[in-house]
Amino acid sequence: MSRTRQLPELSRGFTFWLIATVQALLLFASSAPSPLYGVYQAEWGFSAIMLTAVFAMYAIALLVALLVVGGFSDHVGRRKVLGAALVVEVVSMLLFITADGVGPLLAARVVQGLATGAATGATSSAMLDLQPPDRPRIGPLVNSLAPVVGLALGGLGSGLLVEYAPAPKTLVYALLLVAFVLSALIVPLLPETSPKRPGAAASLVPRMAVPRRIRPLFLTVAPCLFAVWAVGGLYMSLGPSIAARTLHLGGHLVGGLVIFAQTGAGALGSLLRRNHPPRRTMTLGFVAFLIGVGTTLGALAVPSPALFFTGIVIAGYGFGTGFLGAFQTIAPLAGPDERAGLVASMYVVCYLGFSVPAVIAGLAVQRFGLGPTTTVYSVSVMVLAVVACAGLLAQERREKRAAAEVPHLRTPDPQPAPPAVPAADHR
Repeated sequence: MSRTRQLPELSRGFTFWLIATVQALLLFASSAPSPLYGVYQAEWGFSAIMLTAVFAMYAIALLVALLVVGGFSDHVGRRKVLGAALVVEVVSMLLFITADGVGPLLAARVVQGLATGAATGATSSAMLDLQPPDRPRIGPLVNSLAPVVGLALGGLGSGLLVEYAPAPKTLVYALLLVAFVLSALIVPLLPETSPKRPGAAASLVPRMAVPRRIRPLFLTVAPCLFAVWAVGGLYMSLGPSIAARTLHLGGHLVGGLVIFAQTGAGALGSLLRRNHPPRRTMTLGFVAFLIGVGTTLGALAVPSPALFFTGIVIAGYGFGTGFLGAFQTIAPLAGPDERAGLVASMYVVCYLGFSVPAVIAGLAVQRFGLGPTTTVYSVSVMVLAVVACAGLLAQERREKRAAAEVPHLRTPDPQPAPPAVPAADHR
């Protein structure tokens, strides 16, 4: 009689950080092509519209995956979804390595977007599952931190390899290919944190799975999430062009530095604000974002590279802290069986901002030029941020009035209760 040998599972604490690393690695890969866009354009001769289309196809494919399988891991388990997503990511790296024109490049970005979108709901929810009950903020903190750390390191690392290493079009993807193969091999060793539940097929119907009780707050925060990610989309697609044409900065590393300055400041801001009241962190982050975007506009008018990077850092700080505050405020309000759907819905808003405005900007650049397009784009996202800040302040006043009228009603803001999960380890 044969016996099936069971693989040993990794500890929950180690798994938390391993999944966070995988999530960061996926976002590292997503920003890695940005410093290469100039190389691709020079070699294959495509326009600014095509450049933003290549960028946006990734985000659109990611959105599709989020909408279709964002909540799938709530039903079939985190491990299965993550393992399948990493296999698809390996395929995308192979497509990047062999790309010899804009068509294969578009295909690589689409496959990469599908893989990252499929993994996002599973990794984000798994980290919430695995966070220790006595540290209820560590899950939302790492969920907001891992993507921006990945984006920052991807932009900088790829820029350095493109500028100074051999085989600029393939080396970064070859290194990532090895990393993703190793990650996929480790997945069977991870503990499963989401038991199988019925309704897997129904969960594949695209929808925004925001629980009714959370919707008012979600809709208030959504415009600013859209805005801060829209600025990220602008600088990850057209950042190198803005630096080269408007600020007269050359070299492939500049595009990576723009991404690193923005997302690196976001990661630092998340760390500095991790133990502060989430609502206040979110509001102050959105205000910093406004100041930063305004500063970059002034820098482009002068023009001043030093002022431009100062504005990018301030806007990036606002991006990171605003996203952290939103995640810390909203994510803990969901029950265990609602997490993947809610997290997916938050990322849907973020990646809509990340992709759609960038494509519109690419079209506008062809007709109106880079300078006017950047100005109108920046003013538009500032208006969205103002709307969101006003909505947050109004909702806070309503909650305070309600709490004063009914003393036992309290806002769940400053210390969100830990989600009801089994004793878990460390995110």
